[in-house]
Amino acid sequence: MLLKLFLCFTLIPVIELYLLIQIGTVVGGINTVFLVITTGFLGAWLARLEGMNTMMKLRMNIQQGLMPAEELIDAVIIFGAGIVLITPGLITDVLGLLLLWPVTRKKFKQMMRKKFDEMKLSGSIDINRFH
Repeated sequence: MLLKLFLCFTLIPVIELYLLIQIGTVVGGINTVFLVITTGFLGAWLARLEGMNTMMKLRMNIQQGLMPAEELIDAVIIFGAGIVLITPGLITDVLGLLLLWPVTRKKFKQMMRKKFDEMKLSGSIDINRFH
């Protein structure tokens, strides 16, 4: 786990820097900065929009006495997307935008469910200890 964190905190910024430099040589420094600002603004706007939509759905389900499981998962993913969007760079911005967009967020949730089910079947996760 420590190695994965180390790689995330060193490798991702280096790749982001390299990509920004490469893009800057093609489109220019000012345009590259504008691109990063634009993706950040778009991400903040989409995070707010999707977060508010999710909160409204969550409240409706609670008022109807339904368990808002899907909405809670969406809220966690949207929060994670917001954290990723804070990190400067284009790769992280694209990842954050993909997590915010409902179509790709749904695919991501399906992948998470599949991984969780595999972990449950293999015994690497014990859901009985949460009861």
